[in-house]
Amino acid sequence: MTNELVQRRDVLLVLIGLAACSPARMPRIGILMPLGQDDSEGQVRLSTLRGALQELGWVENRNVRIDVRWGPANVEKYREFATELVSLSPDILVAGGGLVVAPLQRTTKSIPIVFTATVDPLALGYVTSLSRPGGNTTGFINFEYSLCGKWLEKLKAIAPHVRRVAVLLDRTGPGGVGIAQFKEIQRVAPQHDVEITSIDVKDPVNLEQGLAREVDRDSGLIITASTFATVHRDLIITLAARHRLPAIYPVPFYVKSGGLISYGAVFLDQYRHAADYVDRILKGAKPGDLPVQGPTRFEMAVNLKTARELGLEVPKYVLASADQVIE
Repeated sequence: MTNELVQRRDVLLVLIGLAACSPARMPRIGILMPLGQDDSEGQVRLSTLRGALQELGWVENRNVRIDVRWGPANVEKYREFATELVSLSPDILVAGGGLVVAPLQRTTKSIPIVFTATVDPLALGYVTSLSRPGGNTTGFINFEYSLCGKWLEKLKAIAPHVRRVAVLLDRTGPGGVGIAQFKEIQRVAPQHDVEITSIDVKDPVNLEQGLAREVDRDSGLIITASTFATVHRDLIITLAARHRLPAIYPVPFYVKSGGLISYGAVFLDQYRHAADYVDRILKGAKPGDLPVQGPTRFEMAVNLKTARELGLEVPKYVLASADQVIE
């Protein structure tokens, strides 16, 4: 072997050795949550996502880096944190709710985005198709509008005396999602002999004043799905109790905190399924090829203590169909 070949061999062995010693770049996930860091529900959602990722083999600080930012229903913070996360050059971004998808999309057109808990991503313009979203974004739908009619049906089942229902909604939210929920409830109201009114859930002062105006002995409440309802949930539950209003909510965490009844998709499934999409994208799948998925499991929760305080007797068939009964 000539000296030149020996030198080339030695250089090659050195390069191979260096490559073996150099740590591979750890994949990076950026997560933008629409709630505050001190919000217990936000922590449950994040913990569910992290746990599902770990079950798929992605262990934080071992083979994946996770960066989380929190913005409690604050659009300016969403924009700021979206920019901050993108500047970290993540391999993928997770939107922890519908309100934070747009800020992420405005900040990057190339980094994959997986959204959770989002209503009507077509109307919001987040995707161009549910079956083949295209672009860099896909994810999971919170519910379909037909579910809104079920809220009124189940409220009447537990509180048949109700004749007027105030609907708490985000009137000015993107894509008219709050208004669309209200219209579906309005559509089915004549079937239940109920008059429908609306109250904007964004402003706590307006919320208190609006409920005070709407209250009478035959009134009830429907709380639609929105980030602002989640943020103000303690106030809403307190006001419902103060005014003795039967109320139905979109997810069970309201009921666990004292709300009367809830009906909706199994909410944390959104975060478990998002982990699966993150896993697939990190392994080479394109977000535009992964269909946007709707919920497949639904659950109802009933708080019997709250029912007793309101003087309501929960029908046996309602209890029989409840997935969670809180004493």
